[in-house]
Amino acid sequence: MSTHLLPTPLVGRYTAGMPQLCCSGLSENWLLKECGHRHWLAIAHSQGLAQPEFRDAQGHKVYAAFSLVRIQQAQLERVEENDTFSISTLCQPTGRTQHYSQHVVELHGQCIARVAMLSVFVRRAQAGSNRSIVRAVMAAPHATPQPGLAAAAEAFVQRGRARRAAAHAPAMADAHTSVYTPCPYNDFNGADLLYFSSFQSMVDRAEWAGLRSTHPAQLRERELVFYGNLDIGDAVHTQLQTDAKPEGLLAHRSVLRRGSDGMRIAEVFTRKQPVQQKLALAA
Repeated sequence: MSTHLLPTPLVGRYTAGMPQLCCSGLSENWLLKECGHRHWLAIAHSQGLAQPEFRDAQGHKVYAAFSLVRIQQAQLERVEENDTFSISTLCQPTGRTQHYSQHVVELHGQCIARVAMLSVFVRRAQAGSNRSIVRAVMAAPHATPQPGLAAAAEAFVQRGRARRAAAHAPAMADAHTSVYTPCPYNDFNGADLLYFSSFQSMVDRAEWAGLRSTHPAQLRERELVFYGNLDIGDAVHTQLQTDAKPEGLLAHRSVLRRGSDGMRIAEVFTRKQPVQQKLALAA
C-alpha cells in the first residue's frame, strides 16, 4: 500500500530576547511578522527561486497579500527570556495566485502554537494607491503540489470563503468604537502597504482601551480575515464587540473600516484566557 509522505519543512531556530518577547511571553505581533516572512520565503523556495521576487504574466512586480490568517493552540506565555524555540514551515500552492502555509511553533519539543496563512498575489491597478489593489494575473505556478498538505490547504480556502460569505453580519450597535491613524514608520511595510500584523496590533489597542482590562490576557486563538488596504494618512475605525458564549474566555469580534470611505478592510476574531494579577515579590 502506497502512502504520501509529508514534505520536509523549513525549520527556523530562535532564542527569545527582547525583540521576540512581550509582557506575556512570546510576542504575537513578532510571531505574525516572522511567519509572514517565512511564508514569503517558502513560496520562493517551493518554486526553486533564490530570492522571493515575483512578477505577473505582464511583468509587473507583485506581492503576496494575506487574505486569511489563523493562530490556534496558542500558549505563547510559556516562552521566557533566553528560551530556545523553533518554527517549522510547510507551503502549498492553491491555484495560480494563492498559497497556503502552516507553521508549528515548538518549545522544548512541545507545540505552543499553530499558524495557518493564506495569501494571494496582488498588485496596484493605480500607482501609489493602496485602494486600487487587485489580484494579479499569474502564469501557471511552477511549484509542485504537496499531497500531504492538499487537504489542509483546501479546507483553509473553504474557511476563508465561508468567512467572506458571512461578512455582512448585522451592525454591532453596542460595540466599542475607536479610531487609529496608522503610522507610516511602524504600521506600513516595505511595499508601502498597511502590514497585516498591524491589524492585530490595532485590535489589541482597541481591546485594551475599550474593555478596561487591568492586566493582559493570554492568547488562545486569533483569526484575521482581510478585505482591503488603505493609503498612508487614512484612519482605521475599529468596532469591537465582546462574545459572552465561550465560558471563561475573553472573546470578541472586531470589524475594521477605512476612515475615508467606510469600507470594511478586515474582520478579526479573538479568544484569550484572562489571568489573575501576578503577586508582587516581597521587598
